[in-house]
Amino acid sequence: MFAYIDPNIRARLVAQGSLVRIDGRGRRLDPDAGHGDAPTPVLNLLGPIPLPVQLGERRIELAWYASVRSTDLEELGVLAESLRETGRQHLFASLAASMAVNSVLVSGTPAASDSPLVRVHSSGLTGDVFGSQRCECGPQFMAALDRIASDPEGGIIVYMAGHEGRGIGLWAKAVTYVLQDGGEDTYQANRSLGLPDDSRDFSDAGALLAHFLGTRPLRLLTNNPKKIADLERLGLGTITPVKHVVGVGTRNQRYLAAKRDWGHLLSAEDISAPEPR
Repeated sequence: MFAYIDPNIRARLVAQGSLVRIDGRGRRLDPDAGHGDAPTPVLNLLGPIPLPVQLGERRIELAWYASVRSTDLEELGVLAESLRETGRQHLFASLAASMAVNSVLVSGTPAASDSPLVRVHSSGLTGDVFGSQRCECGPQFMAALDRIASDPEGGIIVYMAGHEGRGIGLWAKAVTYVLQDGGEDTYQANRSLGLPDDSRDFSDAGALLAHFLGTRPLRLLTNNPKKIADLERLGLGTITPVKHVVGVGTRNQRYLAAKRDWGHLLSAEDISAPEPR
């Protein structure tokens, strides 16, 4: 049985302080109260969970927090009860298929910093897991881990689930890859499917950053002005962009050029691939 559905497990997690609820401004809520007038979204936050990570030749120690919207859990709770009553527990694995579980990775003590280092990273199976060189997503994520672990005061990565393909999902992303192989760039392929250039929602990231950091200024690892503007609209403190260019190669130069033309702060030098060895 899922820990987030079993009320006994949930009560235990709340009692030991491992499970809290926060509103859209990062403020703690009564774990048993209704949504009421709380600014949306209402998030469940589970952690910290010690997470040792091997990063190249060294191991870094992170604190992992998992976050999910209360509305998602409530819908799953209803479905789970139905499955239990009808003896179809073998279908439980399908419940979580559409639930976006975001993660917060904390290194050091960023809450004590005057300007903590932050990365809001959109999930990308092909880059982050498969190691695809069609984008720079995987190297960006690993480099962000290295940078927050190397910062004297640490930092935070908010890993956003459900952001595959700038929010269009893995299946649609696969279709856009086929279109790109036919000559379209990454944004043209989205438009050919009748999809937005970028449909990502950063409201959960804003709530999580507000919870952990309040409204203090922060340094954001990004080349994307739209991401900065989206987060600033959520009421966070002053955001200073920190250029984050890694993973450039001959296989993703066209992709990076499209991002530059769309507005990313990338120079011609930034997207120049190294000469092959």
